[in-house]
Amino acid sequence: MALVEVKIGALIMDPNTNTPIVVLKGVDSETVLPIWVGAFEANAIALEIEKIVPQRPMTHDLLRNLIVECGLNASRVIVTDLQENTFYALLELTDKEGKLVSMDARPSDAIALALRLDCPIFVQQKVLDLSATSNPLDADAGPEDTSTPAEDWPDLIV
Repeated sequence: MALVEVKIGALIMDPNTNTPIVVLKGVDSETVLPIWVGAFEANAIALEIEKIVPQRPMTHDLLRNLIVECGLNASRVIVTDLQENTFYALLELTDKEGKLVSMDARPSDAIALALRLDCPIFVQQKVLDLSATSNPLDADAGPEDTSTPAEDWPDLIV
């Protein structure tokens, strides 16, 4: 399984749907992968990017605290698949004995946790390939369900 390491390149609004988009950019490549996300997840990502601490822990902060208090370490987040315009991800954790614990997650939640746990984010190459060939204008596509070829987005990335 070929993995491409990415980071958050931008958090922008889709001008057509007014839906937030997390744009993942390759660390060592020109890879660009936009993932449409929900407003709450985009807010959680934005707060962590800006290092704004809310008065009370948000859900992703609670999950981070739970992971840490249970003695788990975040190894990495992997965007693993793209099926019918829906992205899939895994959060990989290790316990004190080094045993791998993988948890299924929405990419937006996994990214929000990766920021809080300071762990790397990867995308499987097959997801990048599928994204480059998918049609973002499918009638049933919605938030976090849409993908656009990378070449359509370079001028929107900040």
